[in-house]
Amino acid sequence: MRIPKAIQNLVESFEKLPGVGPKTAQRLTFYLLHVPQGELDRFADSVQSLKKDTILCSQCFMIDESDPCSICEDTQREHSVICVVEQPLDVLAIEKGRSFRGIYHVLHGRIDPLNNIGPDEIYIAPLISRLKSKNSKIKEIILATNPTMEGEATAMYIAKQIKGQDLRVKITRIGRGLPVGADLEYADDTTLQRAMEGRDEY
Repeated sequence: MRIPKAIQNLVESFEKLPGVGPKTAQRLTFYLLHVPQGELDRFADSVQSLKKDTILCSQCFMIDESDPCSICEDTQREHSVICVVEQPLDVLAIEKGRSFRGIYHVLHGRIDPLNNIGPDEIYIAPLISRLKSKNSKIKEIILATNPTMEGEATAMYIAKQIKGQDLRVKITRIGRGLPVGADLEYADDTTLQRAMEGRDEY
């Protein structure tokens, strides 16, 4: 049987998403076939506006609707503490815990030589620039990269860069509560809170 081109195209598009295999891609496609047209149109509009209506914050590189983002603009937050994370999803996970009141720096990745991702491919240089800025009031950097081999390597590299610049900033590493090999986005609120409270000096 020949599958209609429209179905095949959508299946192939879904397959490109992380964690979606051929069977899941087919299930999603055939599910959408049964959704009312109005709902399907709203879904299509949401996908279309995803990039159109979002912007990267020029200060912390979080995704928001404005630049600077709502977190960087918030005067109630502690602007002397920066939490460095790998992905925007990590910011959402930490914010859910409501225990951290500082600001962020999103790297958009981690150092991963096996996949040809070096320090220049992620937002490490802008972080150092933030610290070196004449107006900088930053007193502490929390390295909250994931506790994986790549995440640890990224944290070590950033710590070395900061110490090498003699910036006199306290460097801490997110502490207890997160098992090795886990990702921040999958951690529960209590685990994240304990990890924040138990951070160690790097």
